[in-house]
Amino acid sequence: MRAPVNRIIPFSSVDGPGNRTAVFFQCCTFRCEYCHNPETMQMCVGCGKCVAVCPAGALTLTPQGVAYDISKCALCDACIHACPNLSSPRIRWLEPDDVLREIRKNEPFIRGVTFSGGECTLQRDFLLAISPGVHQDGLTLLLDSNGWLDFSADEALLRAIDGVMLDVKAWDEQEHRALTRYSGESVRANLRFLAQRKKLEEVRTVVVPDRMNAEETVHSVCRTLVEVGRADVRYKLIRFRTNGVQEKFRWFRSPTDDEMHALESIAHEMGVMNTVLS
Repeated sequence: MRAPVNRIIPFSSVDGPGNRTAVFFQCCTFRCEYCHNPETMQMCVGCGKCVAVCPAGALTLTPQGVAYDISKCALCDACIHACPNLSSPRIRWLEPDDVLREIRKNEPFIRGVTFSGGECTLQRDFLLAISPGVHQDGLTLLLDSNGWLDFSADEALLRAIDGVMLDVKAWDEQEHRALTRYSGESVRANLRFLAQRKKLEEVRTVVVPDRMNAEETVHSVCRTLVEVGRADVRYKLIRFRTNGVQEKFRWFRSPTDDEMHALESIAHEMGVMNTVLS
């Protein structure tokens, strides 16, 4: 069993509680306009446009596709900027034991592992396979998920993980489809279900003024948490930034400090006090 790994960050303080190793898989079910990692959306199609711009000679076009030599890579991102397909040639197909070996290099300094993407639940069987090794080492296993997968229908995955950091892009269905090209119905259902099952580690909303009704989204998320008795769940409100987004979406406006504090006030008024502005 192998999975396409975009990158592994040995130490991260923003991908869950404490210091964690973050594993980013390639491929996503959503097409978020403001995605800060758009190169993780799709698999490489082997067009070869990245090969010509690689200054280190780390890429080679073969009959099987683009071959990547990590030992030569300078991480300059020239290949990412040249790719027309929202992809990356710097993918490693790794087995669970390969990833565990990389995680174990960091174990004295981390509390757990977070699997992200792309969308990590596309690699559901890989997650089941690696979970025993992660837990055997005394680490927690969290997922950073867009919520497309119906967690209520996958008891095995729920048992294999410690929690989910769920992205709620927008509460309104039309806004969600406009932002992601995908329905938000499963996200809303997962919010309630995961909270009830005490598997909801954190809720995340990226605030994009003029593209989504942030006030409605915050109010509705908090109302759901309160209704199921989980007002203690951490709610992270993330300011939209242009870093890493596709060029055609860099005209989106970042929210002001006043706008962010106003959203936090809505959460507090609803009884959700464990908020983080990022």
